Amino acid sequence: METPRHALLFILATILLDAIGVGLIFPLMPDLMQRVGAADAASGALLGGILMAAYAAMQFLFAPLIGGLSDALGRKPVLLIALATLAVDYVIMALAQGFWLLLVGRVLAGIAGATYITATAYLADISPPEKRAANFGLIGATYGIGFVMGPALGGLLAAWHLTAPFWVAACFAAANVALGLLVLPESLPPQRRRRFTRADLNPFGAIGAAFRLPGLALPLMVLFTFEFANMVYPTLWAFWSRETFGWSAAVIGTSFAVYGIGVAVTQGAVLPVLIPRIGEFRTLIFGAIAAIAALIGLGVAPFAWVVFALIPLACLSDMVPPTATAMMSNQVPEDRQGLLQGVIASLGSIAAVVAPLLVTPLFHAFAAEDARLYMPGAPFIASGLLLILVFPAFLALNPQRKRAAP
Repeated sequence: METPRHALLFILATILLDAIGVGLIFPLMPDLMQRVGAADAASGALLGGILMAAYAAMQFLFAPLIGGLSDALGRKPVLLIALATLAVDYVIMALAQGFWLLLVGRVLAGIAGATYITATAYLADISPPEKRAANFGLIGATYGIGFVMGPALGGLLAAWHLTAPFWVAACFAAANVALGLLVLPESLPPQRRRRFTRADLNPFGAIGAAFRLPGLALPLMVLFTFEFANMVYPTLWAFWSRETFGWSAAVIGTSFAVYGIGVAVTQGAVLPVLIPRIGEFRTLIFGAIAAIAALIGLGVAPFAWVVFALIPLACLSDMVPPTATAMMSNQVPEDRQGLLQGVIASLGSIAAVVAPLLVTPLFHAFAAEDARLYMPGAPFIASGLLLILVFPAFLALNPQRKRAAP
């Protein structure tokens, strides 16, 4: 069975739109918060943190629901309804003059953004077993491209008008809905569907089960802490760079794009070379050290060129999640791989909910006009210190130490 080309292209377009939607808002956040009443970057960061937490919370809560509905009703209607919801969200974001309407838009976007799972399931439906790995690789590459395009597109279009990125994204999403109605076949026939159950509403159930598997509790906690610390980048980068260096939305978008390209190069070119040479554990430690150096360096960076000099270190730190995931995957049996991957994704979502609610007040405390100690980079320093605190736990993951234990 060959993968239907038009269906594959539609799914990749859907993933691309999802990723663009995630990154589109990042460089616009300071101007967007000012539009809805934030007095300065410090106050805007507090509002922005709430928006980011709401988006991540909706993705976490609705991912099982969306997946269950697609198993029960079919993939096509769930995908098309989600794309239509994204188009509505972008229109709301373009028209919003108050914070609460922006919040409604981010909630809708988070619910619709959970369709990554449905798109992946659709691709599994239409792909022969021998081509699934390659097609899943296309999903990852497409998401990476979209995450680079989103901030770049948002920054460039915002130079023309603040709302222009949202109108363009709304047109893209609406066009994709129309295309799906015309060319997208249903991939899940009625005889292969299952009933929607109460278990489809619970995003927490699998987490406890994974922590009870032998040897997984410590690496899962280490990975969660790293993801939590790393959330300082998407949460505060725009506000911090605006407050510290006066960057425009276009420059902020460019810096996000540079970071995205660096992450793609790191994971696509550096990681496959480094692991065979020094092993997974040493790669993990190298990534953790790079993360600490980048976070603390950015926290005290006096000039903009120092920031761009430190971006490669920040990109190298992104070797930690895939390396830790691979180390854990090698510890669990085949019939628990899905459980592990689902829990890792869930913990990442929890970090994306909690971190913005904690680091934005810290930024406000050190960046407000009446701050006793003015240090906008304090959240980056705090994230670096958090990783230093848990660094012994990274070292405890050494497989040689485990083999030497009685």
